[in-house]
Amino acid sequence: MSNAPLLIKELKSSLFLYRTLIAGFSLGLIILGVSRLLLFIWQFERVTGAGEFSYLMLMGLRADVVQMGYLTLPLLLFAPLFLNRWGVRAWQTVQSAWLIIAISYITFMEVSTPAFVMQYDLRPNRLFVEYLEYPREVLSTLWGGFKIWLLLTAVVLSICLYGLGKLAKRLNQAPYGHKQYAGRALIVWPLLMVLVFAGIRSTLAHRPANPAFFAVTSDALVNSLVISSAYSLEYAIYSMRHEENASRIYGDASIEEILKTVKNQPHLAGKEFPSDDYPTVHFNKASRTFDKPKNIVVILEESLGATFVEDLGGINVTPNLKRLSKEGWWFQQLYATGTRSVRGIEAVISSFLPTPGRSTVKLSLSQQNFYTAADLLSREGYFTEFIYGGETHFDNMGSFFASNGFQSILGQSDIDNPKFVGSWGASDEDLFNTAHKRFEMLTKKEIPFFSLVFTSSNHEPFEFPYNEVELYSAPKNSVENAVKYADFALGKFINKAKASDYWEDTIFLIVADHDTRVYGNELVPIQKFRIPGLILGGSIQPKEIDEITSQIDLMPTVISLAGISAWTPAIGQDISNDSVPPANRAMMQFGNNYAWMTPKGVAILTPGEDKTGRYDFDERKFVADQNINQQLRNEALAHALLPSWLYQHRAYFVPESLTERPNE
Repeated sequence: MSNAPLLIKELKSSLFLYRTLIAGFSLGLIILGVSRLLLFIWQFERVTGAGEFSYLMLMGLRADVVQMGYLTLPLLLFAPLFLNRWGVRAWQTVQSAWLIIAISYITFMEVSTPAFVMQYDLRPNRLFVEYLEYPREVLSTLWGGFKIWLLLTAVVLSICLYGLGKLAKRLNQAPYGHKQYAGRALIVWPLLMVLVFAGIRSTLAHRPANPAFFAVTSDALVNSLVISSAYSLEYAIYSMRHEENASRIYGDASIEEILKTVKNQPHLAGKEFPSDDYPTVHFNKASRTFDKPKNIVVILEESLGATFVEDLGGINVTPNLKRLSKEGWWFQQLYATGTRSVRGIEAVISSFLPTPGRSTVKLSLSQQNFYTAADLLSREGYFTEFIYGGETHFDNMGSFFASNGFQSILGQSDIDNPKFVGSWGASDEDLFNTAHKRFEMLTKKEIPFFSLVFTSSNHEPFEFPYNEVELYSAPKNSVENAVKYADFALGKFINKAKASDYWEDTIFLIVADHDTRVYGNELVPIQKFRIPGLILGGSIQPKEIDEITSQIDLMPTVISLAGISAWTPAIGQDISNDSVPPANRAMMQFGNNYAWMTPKGVAILTPGEDKTGRYDFDERKFVADQNINQQLRNEALAHALLPSWLYQHRAYFVPESLTERPNE
């Protein structure tokens, strides 16, 4: 017992030169713990509904040790270079710089978290990085909807930097260690390394801890709150290196097994697939024939989900869409593949299945020789064009389109004398006026055309012209009012199109890219993936589609209705072909969770434990089943893994060798 004070003194002297590092590690745990506590209190109902409060806090502390270990490890690795008579002063300076940078970083991420949660119902993730490419749009959105939070963040960060500077200076006021301090610090270094490594690993299991390890509830938001925002962001950046390979998340299967399962789907079972290099390429015969193929116009509506369509269980802010739904093919059970615009673009224009990674619109291997409807139609003699009210470089859209079949790209600078310009570009009315003029011009040239018109007025901060619509709610710049304006602009355009020379010869597809703000405590909030879809035009007779349908089915159907028979790698169904049984399925990617829904049930693949069950359409929620439906799971896995394989092998394309049409 008499040696205890001496041992404590020896330990203090051994750790003396790590005092700033230890202070930073401890301060980081306190900041992250307090932040999590406040976030848990804010989301108390969801947190307590998902798990035990104290247990989740304890798991959070464990995750924070991992995060602070990652921040500490690089500095600790180089410590031996400084632990000598000549390097001690430099070592203290390096630690001080680390303290200020590391703690400011985690503080900034935590202060930024509530605003991100309000927008995306998750902690900051890959979107936090991706949107940095578009500072003007992002800053205008933040200023329009979160200016108080921006100011608060700036104040907190300023106070943090000031306080950390004072703390670093105080820690450095202690007399610098002599030779014996450096020696003792070097002796204890291996022990510190072992402790930090153990903290980072956080488990004795085969694999070290990662964010999926801390996903202990069925509520995606609560799972994200268990870890820190810095950890969430860092893991998202790390995962981007492997994002093309879904098998890293869901498990593996051979390409032979994958293709067998996919090709056995009812709508593909009778098809021939002649190419081993492009294994999904098959010939799709049109359901109708014309002397001259129909024009095709796709109107992709920003964030206009079922939430805003009364006939689909939403609020009544889309009266024009409701009116038009009686005049064409109206989809009662249509589901988006994801929660972002580029995912919707990928699904609608390329009929490409979703993956856990970024959309192919942004990935490197899909920037050329990647299938799009524009590529198919340009080979059939169509003039193909993308028209957008904002900057076409956003989300890499312009580059992707220009390299994959679109012959013309029009953006905000191509809209003459717009009546209203907001943060995301010209208003929908200006966009549709430009599109109408283009269609009239192309009609006079007697060139069949395909046009993708992408709206943007229904995007936060929800800016649109005054006095165009009666407001649904206050304040003016709300999502409900923005949707009502978007619907007004759409109705105005369709009325103009009906009076034009191109109406009878054009097929219009009106569809949302996704719903707005996907919230929910489910692994995949299926109801928030439900979107409106309408096929309209002079040659289209009214019809309701009751089967479960995906965005990937839309363009195969429209192309067929336009009278175009062609080779395609798209595995979406041509719904206009009455001789083929309906696919009656949809797939949805929600973060790292993947849902495969059929009338028989739902399979949800997760990085941890997969689940199967059914979807209660009345209650609008997934109901889990104790017994895993293996067939559903196999179908889900095959469709989740296939797009990664096609992307990696650059196999989602129609080669020039496949130009000869089979006997139709």
